[in-house]
Amino acid sequence: MTSRPELDRHLAEERRVYCGFDPTRASLTIGNLVSILLLRRFQLAGHKPVVVMGGGTGLIGDPSGKDAERQLLTPELVRQNVAGQRPIFERVLDFSGPHAASIINNADWIEKLRYVDVLRDVGKHFSVNMMIQKDSVRARLEEREHGISYTEFSYMILQAYDFAHLASAEQVTLQVGGSDQWGNIALGVDLTRRLHAREVFGLTTPLLTKSDGGKFGKTEQGAVWLTADGTSPYAFYQFWINAADEDVPRFLRVFSLRPLPEIERLLLEHGENPAQRTGQQALAEELTTLLHGAEGLLAAQRATQALFSGDVTSLEPALLDEVFRGAPSVDLDPSLLGGDGLDVVDLLVLGEVAKSKREARQYLASGAVSLNGERVSESQRIGPSQLLHGRLILVRRGKKTWHVCRF
Repeated sequence: MTSRPELDRHLAEERRVYCGFDPTRASLTIGNLVSILLLRRFQLAGHKPVVVMGGGTGLIGDPSGKDAERQLLTPELVRQNVAGQRPIFERVLDFSGPHAASIINNADWIEKLRYVDVLRDVGKHFSVNMMIQKDSVRARLEEREHGISYTEFSYMILQAYDFAHLASAEQVTLQVGGSDQWGNIALGVDLTRRLHAREVFGLTTPLLTKSDGGKFGKTEQGAVWLTADGTSPYAFYQFWINAADEDVPRFLRVFSLRPLPEIERLLLEHGENPAQRTGQQALAEELTTLLHGAEGLLAAQRATQALFSGDVTSLEPALLDEVFRGAPSVDLDPSLLGGDGLDVVDLLVLGEVAKSKREARQYLASGAVSLNGERVSESQRIGPSQLLHGRLILVRRGKKTWHVCRF
C-alpha cells in the first residue's frame, strides 16, 4: 500500500474506494472475487465501493501478466462482457443504504478523449524510461518473438488517467486491486497528484494461487467462474468442498465474510478432524449462497447427496446434465433396447464401464454395479422403460465412478 500511516488516518472517515475490472470475458473468476470481496469489506467498514467496468480500457487490454499480445475485442463484445459481469457485483455488494455501492463504465470518459489532448496533458507526465522498467513491459521487451505493441504499451496511461478522473469527478481517493496491478495503481496515484494536486492512495492484495502455485485467471485451465453459465452452482460448490486441507485456512480468511472469531473456531474444528471437512463445507455453503443464492445452494446440495447415496432418479434433467457434465459418456443406438432388451453385460462393455465381457461379469458378480441407483445382476436385461427421463442410463461402479449412457 502507499503511505500506510497516512492511509490509516485517511480511512478514519467515510471514503469512496474503487477497483477496476477487465471485460475480457462475460464473467469473472474466483481470482477476481478476492477484489470484489475486498470492496465488500470496505463497505462493511463504512466506506462506499465503486466498481469501474473497463468498457474503455477493455478496448486496449492490460498487458500485465501476459507473455503475448492480447487479441483486440470488438466494441460490441466488450459491451456484452460488461453487461455479463454486472450481476456478479449486484450479488456481492449492497447498492442501497448509506454506503451504497456504484458501478461506473470508464468508456463514458475514455471514449471522449482526444489523442492530442492526452499527449499534451497526460503523456507529458510519463517518462518512457520509467514505463519500460515496469514488469509487464520489460518482460515483453525481452521477448523477441512477441514484443509489445504501442497500443498495449499505452495501457498504463489510460488506467492511471482513470484514477485521476475518478478523484476529480467522483471524489474517489483509494484504488484497490491484485498485486499484479501495483505498478498501474502507483502511476495513477502519481498522475492524480500531478494533475489535480490531490492526495490519493493505493492498496493491493496478494494474487490467489492454486496449491501448485498456478494463478486463478480467466484464461487458465480449470477456471472457476462466478456465473452459472460458466461454472454451474453444483460445480462451484464442489470446488470448495474439494479444496485441499492445506488451502482451507487461507481460503477462509480470504473469502469468508464471517467474523474472525468464527473463522478461528472453524479452523480449530477443521484442524482437529480434517476428515469431516468442516472448513470446506463452510466455504461451499457461504460462497455458493453468495454467488448463486439459496436456490443454487439447495440444488448443489441435493446433487451432492444424490451422488453420495446413488439415488439420482430424484434429480431433474438440467441438474443431471450439470452433475455428470465431466463424467465419461457414450451415445448408443436406442434400437439396442428393442425386443428382449440389452444384456447388462453388453451395456457395460458398450458404455465403456468394462473393457471386456469377462471384466463386466466380475463387476456384476461382486455387486459393484448399479444402474440409475439400483443394484443389478448379470441376468438382467435393459429396456426402454429403464431409461432415466427417457434418454439415459447412469452406471455407477463402486462408490464414486460414474458413466453416462445416452440413447
